[in-house]
Amino acid sequence: MGRSSKDKRDIYYRLAKEEGWRARSAFKLLQLDEEYQLFQGVHRAVDLCAAPGSWSQVLSRKLRANDETSEVKIVAVDLQAMAPLPGVIQIQGDITKVSTANEIICHFEGQPADLVVCDGAPDVTGLHDIDEYIQAQLLLAALNITTHVLRKGGTFVAKIFRGKDVTLLYSQLKIFFRDVTCAKPRSSRNSSIEAFVVCQGYSPPDGYIPNMSNPLLDHCYDVDFNQLEGPNRVIVPFLACGDLSAYDSDMTYPLQLDTGKEYCYMPPNQPPIQPPYQEACFLKKNNLLAKEQTPSPLNQPTTATAKEEEDNAAICEGGAIHKLSISS
Repeated sequence: MGRSSKDKRDIYYRLAKEEGWRARSAFKLLQLDEEYQLFQGVHRAVDLCAAPGSWSQVLSRKLRANDETSEVKIVAVDLQAMAPLPGVIQIQGDITKVSTANEIICHFEGQPADLVVCDGAPDVTGLHDIDEYIQAQLLLAALNITTHVLRKGGTFVAKIFRGKDVTLLYSQLKIFFRDVTCAKPRSSRNSSIEAFVVCQGYSPPDGYIPNMSNPLLDHCYDVDFNQLEGPNRVIVPFLACGDLSAYDSDMTYPLQLDTGKEYCYMPPNQPPIQPPYQEACFLKKNNLLAKEQTPSPLNQPTTATAKEEEDNAAICEGGAIHKLSISS
């Protein structure tokens, strides 16, 4: 399979390289902004779980488009290192720590953020219940730190897996935000359960004090407990956003998209910095991976028939050969 095969199978992966984005996920935030005007009036923005930095790129280009010397400030937070971006302050820290929230506010000179976005997702296992639970906890961790850094009336955007317990997440978000909408950008694959919650109008309950030590959601995932029914059931609007004439993320397109423009392969815009699989790639490239040894034919025991055993069971004693019969 050639290096251009993914360009045919994933059109947004290819477009991201051609337009200089670090990942295809940049189009998801762009399409969300087309629908909700997320960047309107934003001067302070936070990107949680930012690596490799595609959403931070979008924030930098959109918020600093007119005036690069403006007072727009963007803070990107992630546990992993990320290559520098113009106009983006990077914090390599944990979003579940109060110190990280304090550092964000410090970069904003004591002012809260206007917009908080989070495209974080766990390394999926393929076991949907586990993946949905971990993603829900990640979203709630992002919401928890958001309550520390977001101004009243601000906006929060985060990735969500639409599983069976999603109504409980919606109910938590509705406590803190006036409007909660679930959106599916066109660049998000139809085969994926991912979507994005767009929470507008941050309005915490009266007397609420943000506290990292208190989980927002009960960790007991009992089926009956987590299924909200009747008047308690929370149903949020679902919106498929993005131009209907845009590329379909699940389709395979030819390499020659435009008749007057010849296809040319382009490498990724920014390779990952110290990815967890870096050592494995090095070992594979240098043919140092441990390999299972196949047994040699010389070491394999041979099975002889009874006739062969009888013919070969001859011993020589004093020059005379005596044939021995093999009893079964």
